Amino acid sequence: MALKTNTLAPDFTLKTKNAEGLHDITLSSFQGKSNVVLLFFPGAFTGPCTEEMCEVSSGLAEYKDLNAQVFGISCDTAFSQEVFAQQNNIAFPLLSDYAHKVTELYDVVLEDLAGLGPASKRAAFVIDKEGKIQYSEETPSPLEFPSFDQIIETLKSLD
Repeated sequence: MALKTNTLAPDFTLKTKNAEGLHDITLSSFQGKSNVVLLFFPGAFTGPCTEEMCEVSSGLAEYKDLNAQVFGISCDTAFSQEVFAQQNNIAFPLLSDYAHKVTELYDVVLEDLAGLGPASKRAAFVIDKEGKIQYSEETPSPLEFPSFDQIIETLKSLD
């Protein structure tokens, strides 16, 4: 069961990779600056995950207008995520939770993805500038997307 709203979001540091190399992203570095949307997804290069990340990327301007930084999180390596992002023109950072620690912290572990072992469930969190979870959704199935309308409405309600 995903973490509940009105609780402090667990802090973390995860790797992302782009043309300049590997970089650390720390959640708490956004406190006081911007809201954060975390989109956990089971795996790069899968049909539903590609569709979700592309859909969010195509509407990224709306998230930016609402002072929100979007991150995708999966248990893939940062190296495969970089290729996935390049091939699909994903315009926001993808964070590698290769060790599954953040997936466990946020209680969104998918025990077995198609016989390949554990992965992240499909889940969404909106974290306000103070570091509190204002929206939390774990979809019933990895094939279902979170409610992007509710994510946007939550962001609109924040300062």
